[in-house]
Amino acid sequence: MQRPEDLELTYLAMESPGFAANPFVHFEAARAQHPWLAKCAYGYVIHGFHAIKDLLIRDDIMRPDHDGVVAAMGAGDSQWGRFEIESILALSGMDHKRIRDILAPMFTPRQANRNRALMREVVNGVLDQWAPRESFDFEEFASYFPVAVMTAMIGAPLEAIPGLRKSMEDLGLSFSMDVNHLPALEAAVGRMDSFVQSLVAERRQQGSDSSDPDLLDTMLAANTRGEISDRELYDMLIFLFVAGYDTSKNILTLAMYSLLEHPEYYQRCAADHEFCNAVIEETFRLNSPATIPRLLLEDLDYEGVTLPRGSMLFFPVGMSGRDPRAWDDPDTFNPDREKSQEYRHMAFGRGVHLCLGQYIARAQLQEGLHQIARRIRNPRLAGEVGFRPFFGVWGLRGLPISFEDAGADANAA
Repeated sequence: MQRPEDLELTYLAMESPGFAANPFVHFEAARAQHPWLAKCAYGYVIHGFHAIKDLLIRDDIMRPDHDGVVAAMGAGDSQWGRFEIESILALSGMDHKRIRDILAPMFTPRQANRNRALMREVVNGVLDQWAPRESFDFEEFASYFPVAVMTAMIGAPLEAIPGLRKSMEDLGLSFSMDVNHLPALEAAVGRMDSFVQSLVAERRQQGSDSSDPDLLDTMLAANTRGEISDRELYDMLIFLFVAGYDTSKNILTLAMYSLLEHPEYYQRCAADHEFCNAVIEETFRLNSPATIPRLLLEDLDYEGVTLPRGSMLFFPVGMSGRDPRAWDDPDTFNPDREKSQEYRHMAFGRGVHLCLGQYIARAQLQEGLHQIARRIRNPRLAGEVGFRPFFGVWGLRGLPISFEDAGADANAA
């Protein structure tokens, strides 16, 4: 067995703005040097499809490394640091299972389908406000859709979204490994914490609708039974708002970015509801924005390499979708590509931390894209795009488009 320091591994400067603008060429170079392993500023990068599939599921020897990220940011005593270390994504074992079991019944495929009418209503409401402009920043537009669905599911007022939007945007960059962003993170957690505490206090005073409980009702009932503390309740609500905002907004924006180069696919999205799902799944394969950090709890032998205990490992799950050993013509956007049970994207992670909201995300992205394509006709790129940092949740920062508005009647059916 060889150790990583004995190998000539590519260094991936994932903290660099230039890297974020085109990460794909860097990962291609890393694959040429080693089929699944590279170095980065904080540890090792597992970038091959098969390696991510085999290793990310090893919850027996790895745990989320949120405390490592917080330490690297020098934020151990901050409010944001406490939130990250104690949030559901950072937990393992029975604490993680306890909280996940409370939320899971509200995030089943059945619940996702029950909310499809709400999703269509929300996106059409946003379209009614934005589409008459016939030009806008699609990323900004998209930021008001998925979070509105989650806000409605929680039972919070939609009017709160504009005031919380910057905080959720800032928290979406929590794992960007940029210490200069720490003051914004600290302020964002403070604002979100004040909001959710007020939300809980108001609901406790007003009472709930027991005939149709929402997410907040479910969590308050668990709190009353002593299954979660007040602090866990507030942290879960912050997590749900941010989770409902960031990744889905980024995927919808990345999907539109690809569709701008393929107008034939975009037109099919307006006519074919099921095809929208294929577009979203292909976007997850090609451009999934998440990089997942894990801490290795013991030495791990894999394909002739011993990864040492205590290593920080990063799993850029989107890059696995471009591995030519797993996919034919992997850099081509092709929603019609043949589906495979063996080779599927891992955008929602693997193991016990598999994304709880994946069914909600898939449903709202499918519904949203279909309604958008029916209303916004002939979209065209109308300016330059920017990019978010690669560490954490990558994606576009700004997508200016121009188009023709088909009018509200286009989505009335």
